[in-house]
Amino acid sequence: MEALIMVGQLILGLTILVGLHELGHMLSAKWFGMRVEKYAIGFPPKILSKQIGETEYMIGAVPLGGFVKISGMIDESMDTATMAEPPKPYEFRSKPAWQRLIVMMGGIIVNVITGIFIFIFLIYIYGESYLSISEAKYGIVVNEDGRKMGLRDGDKIVKVNGKTIKEFEEIYDIDALMGSNSYYTVNRNGQLVDVKIPANLIETISAPKNKQRQQRFAEPRIPFTVARVEKNTAAAKAKLQPGDRIVQIDNQPIHYFHELQAALAARAEKPVTLGIQRGNQFLTAKTTIEKEGTLGFYPNILINYNTRYFSFLNSIPKGTEQAFSVLVTHMKGLKKLVSGEMSSKSLGGPIMIAQTYGSTFDWFKFWTLTGVLSIILAFMNFLPIPALDGGHVMFLTYEMVTGQKPSDKFLEKAQLVGMVLLIGLMIFAFGNDIYYRLLPDSLVK
Repeated sequence: MEALIMVGQLILGLTILVGLHELGHMLSAKWFGMRVEKYAIGFPPKILSKQIGETEYMIGAVPLGGFVKISGMIDESMDTATMAEPPKPYEFRSKPAWQRLIVMMGGIIVNVITGIFIFIFLIYIYGESYLSISEAKYGIVVNEDGRKMGLRDGDKIVKVNGKTIKEFEEIYDIDALMGSNSYYTVNRNGQLVDVKIPANLIETISAPKNKQRQQRFAEPRIPFTVARVEKNTAAAKAKLQPGDRIVQIDNQPIHYFHELQAALAARAEKPVTLGIQRGNQFLTAKTTIEKEGTLGFYPNILINYNTRYFSFLNSIPKGTEQAFSVLVTHMKGLKKLVSGEMSSKSLGGPIMIAQTYGSTFDWFKFWTLTGVLSIILAFMNFLPIPALDGGHVMFLTYEMVTGQKPSDKFLEKAQLVGMVLLIGLMIFAFGNDIYYRLLPDSLVK
């Protein structure tokens, strides 16, 4: 079921984005009087199709892309027979270069607009959650990645690159995480210590086989009490009550929620003795941990997260800023990949995207990731690679600047080279997915 939820979210997200991308091409082509022969979401074999006017609308069985077939255009169909005939008025090749350029930019523009709209509405509906640094007074808990970079449980991060932070989320500032000489200043037992942020931190924490990928390298330590007990659970059998503090498990001290989670995970389906603080009373209770490594209660966290809400007008610049932040981040990531600063292991395909969506459905997370993917899709399509929109844009820009149109034979060969490059990249990404994300750890070196 978890796999179905991941795949379902992937298909839904891609269907929305690909459908809108191809719609951008189709509408702009029709606007300029070009004949659109086919609008397809997914690749053949076809599942459904309907002819409306001159256009066949199709849904394909392979839901990992889509295409628009425009008459008189050298594209992935490689229809050279038609190209040998004289241009017809409704064909792509008969139109002025500026019109053809707009058609090729149509999908990219729609994806950028879609991404911006998603972020605008998310910030307007959900607001922006943040934790004041004064509320993170119990310090941080770090995972293995955090420990390797020199952070310690209980550290209090007070500065990023020498700048005092006001909100805890500032420690995840993407410029700092991707910088070459970035560092944190932490308060460690009353002393200020500088901790260098590794240049490859982004690569490390997003590693395919990073078992802690759902946990950030540093998070605030959170004290807690019991908020609500579920019926017929280990917590109910232990007679836990709202307001109780679990302070021990088998005499192991528990102060923060992450300590409780670790202790429970290590004792799944085992009998334990809980130490409970109820007001001024210290009580003990015996129970058996659930097989999922839980007790069966909802916690009340004792730090205060705040939400910053925006009017719709103020959501527009804020959402736009978030969308372009995604774009800048991925431009920097591509630069690191090309320069060799980031390993090619970080490249992934549909399996990586599905895992990012996750095995549970959450509207906020779904639309956030879909917004991110929309911006990435626009960025990747703008790359000047033949067979991508950016390749067509490159040749059309050359034509507009020089006044000379590349020959059909050259465009056909360039399209073929681009297709080979893209297929090779897809095979590589699929290979990374299978090797790093599906195979057991024992088979991956």
